[in-house]
Amino acid sequence: MKNIAVFASGFGSNFQAIIDAVETGKLQANIALLVSDKPNCKAVERASAHGIDAFVFCSKDYENKEAYETAILHELQKRAVDYIVLAGYMRFIGKVLLSHYPNRIINLHPALLPSFPGAHGIEDAYRYGVKVFGITIHFVDEGVDTGPIIDQFSFHTDGSESLDEIETHIHQLEHAHYPEVIHRVLNS
Repeated sequence: MKNIAVFASGFGSNFQAIIDAVETGKLQANIALLVSDKPNCKAVERASAHGIDAFVFCSKDYENKEAYETAILHELQKRAVDYIVLAGYMRFIGKVLLSHYPNRIINLHPALLPSFPGAHGIEDAYRYGVKVFGITIHFVDEGVDTGPIIDQFSFHTDGSESLDEIETHIHQLEHAHYPEVIHRVLNS
């Protein structure tokens, strides 16, 4: 069974979907660690509630990105982590982690890449007026949402839905499909 580390910065609903999938056996993996840059975020509470170790850091406590990524890498290596899974982690992954985990860092993006990369994928697609929304699960590389695509899931809209309704539908896709794609990657 592979060891994964989940990186999250916020509410952690995708982290919870991963936990649920592991606990029900739909995702055969061991969540060895949660990494978070926000000590008071809900994801940290979720980790604690499920007995998952957490490494929480403040980037300002380190000289630079290389320094805090080196600290993260040490925690990953202590737990023999095989894959990193990003679940709402709002920092760019740098050279330290990319060099140690090539094609082993998985990200979930709330738009159909290569369109609408970056932090506001849902809002950008909504403002553009697209009729097909979706999610992309991809490997992380040096670019912003430019890594190789693993899978995509989509739905059509007639344009009458509010942004909140679109976001809800996106989150449903994420929770349903992210754990299954992670399982597929870990077992390929």
